Amino acid sequence: MKFPVLGKVLAVGAFAVGLTIVLARIGFLVDERAERQQEAERSVQQSHAGAQTVLGPLLQRQCAEEWDSTEGEGKSKKKVVEKREFLLQSTPDNLRITSSLNSEPRYRGLFKVNGYVGRFALEADWASAQAMRPVAERADGRLKCQPAVLLLALGDVRGVRQAKAVVQGTELAVQPGTQHAEYKQGFHVTLPAPWPLADDKAAVTARIELELVGTARLAVVPAANATTWKLSSDWPHPSFGGRFLPTQRDVSDTGFEAQWQVSSLASAAPKQVLDDAPLCDVSTSQRSMDELRYSAEAAAEAVAPKGCVDTLAVSFIDPVNPYMLSDRATKYGLLFIALTFVAVALVEVLGKGRVRRVHPVQYALVGLALTLFFLLLLSLSEHFAFWIAYAAASTACVALLGTYTAHMLGQRKAGLLFASAMALLYGLMYVLLQREQTALVIGSVGLFTAVAAVMWLTRRVDWYRLFEDARAAPEVGKPVD
Repeated sequence: MKFPVLGKVLAVGAFAVGLTIVLARIGFLVDERAERQQEAERSVQQSHAGAQTVLGPLLQRQCAEEWDSTEGEGKSKKKVVEKREFLLQSTPDNLRITSSLNSEPRYRGLFKVNGYVGRFALEADWASAQAMRPVAERADGRLKCQPAVLLLALGDVRGVRQAKAVVQGTELAVQPGTQHAEYKQGFHVTLPAPWPLADDKAAVTARIELELVGTARLAVVPAANATTWKLSSDWPHPSFGGRFLPTQRDVSDTGFEAQWQVSSLASAAPKQVLDDAPLCDVSTSQRSMDELRYSAEAAAEAVAPKGCVDTLAVSFIDPVNPYMLSDRATKYGLLFIALTFVAVALVEVLGKGRVRRVHPVQYALVGLALTLFFLLLLSLSEHFAFWIAYAAASTACVALLGTYTAHMLGQRKAGLLFASAMALLYGLMYVLLQREQTALVIGSVGLFTAVAAVMWLTRRVDWYRLFEDARAAPEVGKPVD
């Protein structure tokens, strides 16, 4: 061949394009498995209980005002009764919530869904029940009201295991439904007549004890003039979100404790509730499902879209998500292959006369082994901890590439050096996967170091002479036994 080096470069480039396609297919497979994880979560939510949002307790009363009026003139004149219906609502002056959550994971095949069971004690008080006393708009108006109710709205009422309500020191029967037009899921208790008309200036106190299960996320609406929420859990990886972060938090390997304190001066939640603003799923409102699935920071930063009720929220995430890490590893794949090809070419150039020439097919086989690493990593990480899967896949590839390179170049020493370089590359990529915030600086420094090393090692290479010598038959090293 007249230009063997050029032909070799073109052949290796063609194989590199093919390996890029293989990497893309592996990336599609990662996305597919991640979507199956999402399907498992949706399946659990449909048959168990989904993300929970707790709103309340609230006081509510349906009323109507009637008055007499006349229609027509002369003989057609007649008396009619007109009517208007209205709803009285009141949020608490003070709301204190104490809750403890225990993780209760669910499984669909290989996929784990983070569930929880929580015990809540909600204490609410109103300075008076004046807001529950109807006021007639007309002098001749006649007021009729149904008994007042105390309601608690939930994101998914299927998660209620037990509920108990005590109002003014008296335990009342819990009934399904909220009787609220917007917040329909939940339960209520009917307050006995003639309360609150008998003494609407007296303070009102209520306590609700609740056992609730849910999936992935828990939120509370600070629908009071002053809201305090104390939460403890055995989950070691919380992601705090919603509109307000905790004022105090303590996260350890055995769980976390957090406390929120929010007033109506900072949150519009009481007014939003009285205006029937909808409850929204803050976990998916402004970020795509892929971003939230792959990033704890995205889940923490997600907020409710405009027009939705403010919430205090915590998500129960897995910081070491195998699909997130596999996706990130695959994105480094092309760079990984390029560095490996450069390393092989460098050994071939610097060891001219002492090592065998490397055929483009051998480059392709080395690149194929590198791409299979990512497939091994994905499959093993579904069954083992990620670090175990990474160690097993990288060890297998380093051993394979080291052995093959020793025979390919005709020297055991070259194979050992190449295996050491590959181990270093795998170690660097593992660090990049673990250091999400500093991955860019580590990667850029690593690339700079690699380029600097290549420049230093080839500083005395006469490239013109190298290309000229490539036309002659190269000296072949002795094969490895």
